[in-house]
Amino acid sequence: MQDTPLRPVRLNETALSPEQRRIHDAILSGPRGVVEGPLRVWLQSPGLADTAQALGAFCRYGTSLPPRLSELAILTTGAFWRSGFEWAVHAPIAAQAGVSDAVIAAIRTGQPPVFEREDEAAVHAFSQMLHSQRHVDDATYARAVACLGVPGTVELVGILGYYTLISMTINAFAVPLPDGAADPFAGQD
Repeated sequence: MQDTPLRPVRLNETALSPEQRRIHDAILSGPRGVVEGPLRVWLQSPGLADTAQALGAFCRYGTSLPPRLSELAILTTGAFWRSGFEWAVHAPIAAQAGVSDAVIAAIRTGQPPVFEREDEAAVHAFSQMLHSQRHVDDATYARAVACLGVPGTVELVGILGYYTLISMTINAFAVPLPDGAADPFAGQD
């Protein structure tokens, strides 16, 4: 990503409006425990920040999907968008949640991952197809529903949509990688 003098958007935490401060503090005291990356960009628009962070808290911590599957969906989205910040934050979380290192590496490099669990294969196939083809065929849909149920499949789409918003924010506003993180997509076109 090319950085310009206008990007990334800087957030001056000492000059937040009362509404920005309320949202900032709510994020900080919530399950994330940190206000970083795209959340800092969203605080430029408190209404968006408040609504989006609430949706994000549900998508990350409140769905019926186990963390292993939600993190797999997040990585698939981050790789699709080549969102370095998102990948740098979530790849270690995915590994800790039980996504194999081989699957993580394959997704990062755009190779077809080999899954040992059907639910992971179904989530990845659904996520990949929805991102790349903008729809899901009947067989891929049925596979996801068989593994996740209808509510879980609806929540999967919510996760994919939310992390697309995250990735778009990261890319549009040139959100820098966390300190010390290497660009996971360097050299990939």
